[in-house]
Amino acid sequence: MSSARQDAIREQIERELVDPLRALGLDIEAVEITPAGKRRVLRVAVDRDGGVTLDDVADATREVNRVLDGSEVMGEQPYTLEVTSRGVDRPLTLPRHWRRNEGRLVKVTFADGDSVTGRLVGSDDAAATLEVDGARREVAYGDVAKALVQVEFNRAAAENEEEA
Repeated sequence: MSSARQDAIREQIERELVDPLRALGLDIEAVEITPAGKRRVLRVAVDRDGGVTLDDVADATREVNRVLDGSEVMGEQPYTLEVTSRGVDRPLTLPRHWRRNEGRLVKVTFADGDSVTGRLVGSDDAAATLEVDGARREVAYGDVAKALVQVEFNRAAAENEEEA
C-alpha cells in the first residue's frame, strides 16, 4: 500500500474517531497503521487532562471498535486494534501536551540547535515556562524543534523523603 494511501486511511480513521472519543473526554494523539504479516496493526493513542486510566482505554477500545465496525475505512484486510495512552516518549507538539506535563522534567531542542532541560512549571497557548537551574525561562512553541519529557526514576523517592 502506498504511503499516500496509508496517510489517507489514517486521516479518515482520525476524522471518524475524533467526535466519539471527544464525547468520552479523550483526545486522539496518534493513529498509526503498521503491517504485521497478513494483518495490520492499528494503534490509536489517546490522552486527557489528568491522564488516561485503564478504564478510559477500555472505554475507548469499545468505542473505536463500534465506530470501525460501522465503517469501511479499514477495508477487508484483517487488523489488530491497540488503544494506548499517549506515553512519555511522544514529543510535546501541542499546547495541551505541555499543559498535561506540568511538573515534569522536559528537554527542549530549539530550532537553532541549542537545547535546555528544565522543570515545566507553566504553559499557555503560545509558550511554556521552564525552571532551569533555579531560574525561569520562557519557551515559545515556535522556537522549539523538539521537546520530550524526561523519565525520572528517583523523583518519587526524593518527594517522599521531603514529605517525611
